[in-house]
Amino acid sequence: MFSLNRSLAKSALRIHALPVRLFGSSATFFAKELQIEKTASPKPHPEYESLVFGRTFSDHMLEVDWTAAGGWGAPRIVPYHNLSISPASSSLHYALQCFEGLKAYVDDQNQIRLFRPEKNMERMISSCARLSLPTFDGKELLESLKKLLVLEKSWIPKARGYSLYIRPTCISTDTTLGVGSPQAAKLFIILSPVGPYYKEGFNPVRLFADDKNVRACVGGTGGYKIGGNYGGTIMPQKQAASKGFAQVLWLYGDRQYVSEVGTMNFFVLWKNEKGERELVTAPLDDGTILPGVVRDSILALARKEHADEMKVSERLFTIADLTKAIDEGRVEECFGAGTAAIVSPVKGIHFAGKDYIVPIDEKLNAGKFTSLLANKIMDIQYGRKPSPWSVVVQE
Repeated sequence: MFSLNRSLAKSALRIHALPVRLFGSSATFFAKELQIEKTASPKPHPEYESLVFGRTFSDHMLEVDWTAAGGWGAPRIVPYHNLSISPASSSLHYALQCFEGLKAYVDDQNQIRLFRPEKNMERMISSCARLSLPTFDGKELLESLKKLLVLEKSWIPKARGYSLYIRPTCISTDTTLGVGSPQAAKLFIILSPVGPYYKEGFNPVRLFADDKNVRACVGGTGGYKIGGNYGGTIMPQKQAASKGFAQVLWLYGDRQYVSEVGTMNFFVLWKNEKGERELVTAPLDDGTILPGVVRDSILALARKEHADEMKVSERLFTIADLTKAIDEGRVEECFGAGTAAIVSPVKGIHFAGKDYIVPIDEKLNAGKFTSLLANKIMDIQYGRKPSPWSVVVQE
C-alpha cells in the first residue's frame, strides 16, 4: 500500500509542472494597470519593542479580483480594510484558500530588499493550481507587490532582525455550497511589521514527536501552502504545549518517517550509519513536504560553501533512525527552517515516553552550524553580503 501511495503521489506532484491555465478572458493581471487609492487616515506606527507577529498591519493592501467569465481585473492598492464576502463563499466551507509568507527589509543604504521573492511567486501559483484557483503571471504579482512596498516603506522597521512580513493570499469568493472549481476569487496582499522571532536571541526548543496525528500524507497537499494544511495542526500543537513542548515533530507512514517541525522544514546534522558527516532533510518527492524557500537556501549554501565538510542529502529517514543516532552520540545538531525564524535550534526530542537530548553550544544557545546559517542568510537578506538572492526594490 505504501509503495502504491508513493506512486500516486508522484502523479499528483506533476501539477507543479503545469503551465498557467487560461481562466476566462484574462489569464493574468498587469502591474502597469495598477490603480492606487491612498488612505485618508494613516495609522500611527508602533514602537519596535511592542511588535507581536501578525498583529499589526500597514495602511494599505493590494487586491485583484477574478471571475471565470471575465478573468482578472486590474490590481488595486487600497486602504487596509475588512473583506466583504458571502457566508456561502466556498473558501469558508471547503478550504479553497492558499497563501504565501515572505519579508521585506531595509538595508544600510535605506533600500528596500526582498529575499528570493520569485520562489514565493512560483509556490503561490502552484498552490492556486492545486486548488483549482486561478493562476497568473508571478512577475506581474511581484511588480505589483514592489509598488505596494514603495508606498508602505515607512512601515518597514529599520533594524537587524526586524522586517515587514508580506502575506499574499488567494481565496474563492464563489457564492455556492457546491463542491467544484471556483467561479470567482480574490487575490490580496497585506503587510505586517514584525520583530525578531526570538526577542533575546536563539531559544532552542524541545519537540514532541507525534506518532498519532499526521500533518500531511503521501499524495496529499502537504507540498502546497494551503490553509487546510494548518488548521488541523493547532489541536496537536496545543496538546504538545500542555506537556511542555514548544513544537510538534510530525511523522507519517508505517515506518514513521520524519517530515516537518511545527510549520517549518526540519534538518539534522549527524554522522550517518556509514560514518559520513551529513546534513539531511526530508525530500520533496512524496508530497508531504513544503518546498520552503529557506529550506532551498540552506541546501544551496551547504552544497556550495560546505561541501568539503559534509554530505548534503534530501532523503527519507525515520524517527527510529534519529533516536538511534542520538543515543549513539552521532547527532550534532537539529533545527527547523522557515521564513519567520530563519532557523530554530532544537535541544531535545520526546518520543514514545523517552527524552532524547540534542547537543547545543551553550555560548551560542544553538548549534554552531545553525547559528552560522542564520547569520549567513540574514547578511544576504539585509544586503550586507552580495547575492542574487537579495532583490532591491527600485523606488
